[in-house]
Amino acid sequence: MGVPVCAGAQMMCSFGTAPAVLGVLPLNRVLAATPVASMMDHVPFLNIVPFGQCSSMSNPMVAAATAAALGTLTPMPCIPVTVSPWVGSPPTVTLGTFPVLDSDATLNCMWGGVITITNPAMVGVMVP
Repeated sequence: MGVPVCAGAQMMCSFGTAPAVLGVLPLNRVLAATPVASMMDHVPFLNIVPFGQCSSMSNPMVAAATAAALGTLTPMPCIPVTVSPWVGSPPTVTLGTFPVLDSDATLNCMWGGVITITNPAMVGVMVP
């Protein structure tokens, strides 16, 4: 099992060209310097932002641009389409009714990309 993931964690998509930062709203959340994420934090443009350019041929924009370039792969802007929650190890800790997102979880994009956590942004918490 990985470590819990917080807002500001770095992610990477297997078809993206740049890392992105996970956004987590501080609503009904546990705070560990920043809000802790749940497996339900998968909403495009709210939690999951673009990863630079997309090179997946399943992405209609990439397919159209590649066809227009006579078959030369032409990456286009990444617009993540994540319609289902993160998938990972069985939940051991929950935030309300949702399992905490851990660094081993993955998220699938409709265009075939697999999003992984590269830096969970969890910092040690000192208790007096």
